[in-house]
Amino acid sequence: MLLSLRAATVRFGGRAVLDAVDLDVAEHEVVCVLGPSGSGKSTLLRAVAGLQPLDSGQVLLDGRDHRGVPAHRRGVGLMFQDHQLFPQRDVGANVAFGLRMHRVAKGERDAEVGKLLELVGLPGAARRAVAGLSGGEQQRVALARALAPRPRLLMLDEPLGQLDRSLRERLVVELRELFDRLGTTVLAVTHDQGEAFALADRVVVMRDGRIAQSGTPLEVWQRPADAFVARFLGFDNVAPATVAGTAADSPWGKVPVPDGSPQGSRTLLVRPAGVRLVAAEAGLPCTVTTRTFRGTHVAVGLLPRDGGPRLEAACALRDAPEPGAGVGVAFDAAEIVVLD
Repeated sequence: MLLSLRAATVRFGGRAVLDAVDLDVAEHEVVCVLGPSGSGKSTLLRAVAGLQPLDSGQVLLDGRDHRGVPAHRRGVGLMFQDHQLFPQRDVGANVAFGLRMHRVAKGERDAEVGKLLELVGLPGAARRAVAGLSGGEQQRVALARALAPRPRLLMLDEPLGQLDRSLRERLVVELRELFDRLGTTVLAVTHDQGEAFALADRVVVMRDGRIAQSGTPLEVWQRPADAFVARFLGFDNVAPATVAGTAADSPWGKVPVPDGSPQGSRTLLVRPAGVRLVAAEAGLPCTVTTRTFRGTHVAVGLLPRDGGPRLEAACALRDAPEPGAGVGVAFDAAEIVVLD
């Protein structure tokens, strides 16, 4: 295992911001740590990099405990959210920084800088001034600089956080392709679910300094570990329920659940795609409260008339009712998850 954390703990003012975390990252694996602000994800990254000492536990690289090993001797690359480029140096000098620190000869250094800039989509940019770069170009330069010393582990701290949405969506695809091509081992932290799911082989969701769930993007999306993970992923239709057989008593009435669902007192997740709009008299009577265009669908907010939590349904644009309309709701068991 390239990287292992064993009971890694960091305390600030007596509070554990990293609480006995165990985590393994295999060589060539891309792992994204996902979580809200204050969940401990950036502290985890800093602890691995050697920028934040552990109060207890271990950071193992290639099986060797790195307690006390300074950041510049850990052989890891680190790219910050704000890029931290040197404004007084041109692009080439920024990319070459790590190579200079490793005393690479100038001719070899210049050749490597040229290769890296071509790799990140900035061929011939070595003499450009940093101040004249766009945000996306600065991100590429920072990535080239982090890759220049050829670290075995590349760590990214909110790498696309300052970019606009369309640029983020394009660059995250390019990053994934680049890491696959290079075989780079990556540990990244982000609060953006879409970014993590597009980039990662494995997603680690953190809450209050602990790992709430770890799995492939598909596993985490299809079966959130608990209500916190479900809500963090953007699912609002979450409520307590009592499951018996293939049905659950919920605040929305009797709801079907898949065969083999855990039984008893549970938490129910109903995906918006599983909330079907039917005639008012044919299902749970609701009033449409909101209608929000999401690009691929319309999110329809629903308030049950007999009480119960609000619901969100996903509808095609042509089928989405207007606010104030009365509708009925039926539920699709295939889009319902009984959380363990």
